Amino acid sequence: MAGLLALSRTIDRINEFIGRWVSWLILLAILVSAGNAVIRKVFDTSSNAWLELQWYLFGAAFMLAAAYTLKQNDHIRIDIVYGMFPRRVQHWIDLFGHLFFLMPFVVLMVVYFVPYVSLSFRSGEMSTNAGGLIVWPAKAILLVGFFLLALQGVSEIIKKIAIMRGDMDDPNPFLSAHEQAELEAKALAEEAKAIAGEARP
Repeated sequence: MAGLLALSRTIDRINEFIGRWVSWLILLAILVSAGNAVIRKVFDTSSNAWLELQWYLFGAAFMLAAAYTLKQNDHIRIDIVYGMFPRRVQHWIDLFGHLFFLMPFVVLMVVYFVPYVSLSFRSGEMSTNAGGLIVWPAKAILLVGFFLLALQGVSEIIKKIAIMRGDMDDPNPFLSAHEQAELEAKALAEEAKAIAGEARP
């Protein structure tokens, strides 16, 4: 198990590094969008290449950070029923979901996108919009994103098994919405007390 946990930690580090850096693509996309809007309004001109660049940047941020989001356990989930079970049952639910829903889907996407991206690259596929960008980098981002998500899925499966065996602590202990609200209220109350204490003469 030690070797598998070492692999999991390596995958986690890779996806954390990528996830943190690609978040800057959102800022870059906003700057491109703002610059494009200003140029369009002031100079009455625009370019499909700039519009498509915005889509590429947003798409890259979304796809390349998906694995990091999974690592952080921040994907949207409905915990109405999930939260009713003991933590060990929740681990079994997560493991089942990773094995039979996440992994088949991402592996299928990787297998599907390899020839899809290869064909686009070899043909030099261009956008159908006048003055648009080449298409294969956008398709390659999809492939890389699903590949990273597949790697993170492997890491999460390893960690779930290790947690259930008692080989590691749970890095993401589950908190219900009620428990989260209580913690946030407590933190706000403590912050308000600290501010009030500083305001006193």
